[in-house]
Amino acid sequence: MKREDRKAAVAAWKEQKVSVGIYAVRCVASGETWVGRSPNLATARNRVWFMLRFGSHSHPGLQQAWRAHGEGTFTFEVVETLSDEDATHFRDKRLKQRLEHWQAALGAEAI
Repeated sequence: MKREDRKAAVAAWKEQKVSVGIYAVRCVASGETWVGRSPNLATARNRVWFMLRFGSHSHPGLQQAWRAHGEGTFTFEVVETLSDEDATHFRDKRLKQRLEHWQAALGAEAI
């Protein structure tokens, strides 16, 4: 890769917008739903699936369902993306509020 190309790639990476928000993980086989919050929704699914595949997810119920039903029965869905304003000011507080909302709305457990 040419030096100019590398600089352009680094600059593009630094300027990319990051989507902040709430996601849901569902087990079709059991009907269970879990919701989580992420400062980067683009990478959330890969992070959750990685931990589940290696048996290291911090939520025991989700990990148990993964073992019992297998990866093929799980779906990942972004349920809400925060606005840019929410993403910069009081982001953590807003994420917590929206997580609680979706937890109640979906009858889900928080992860």
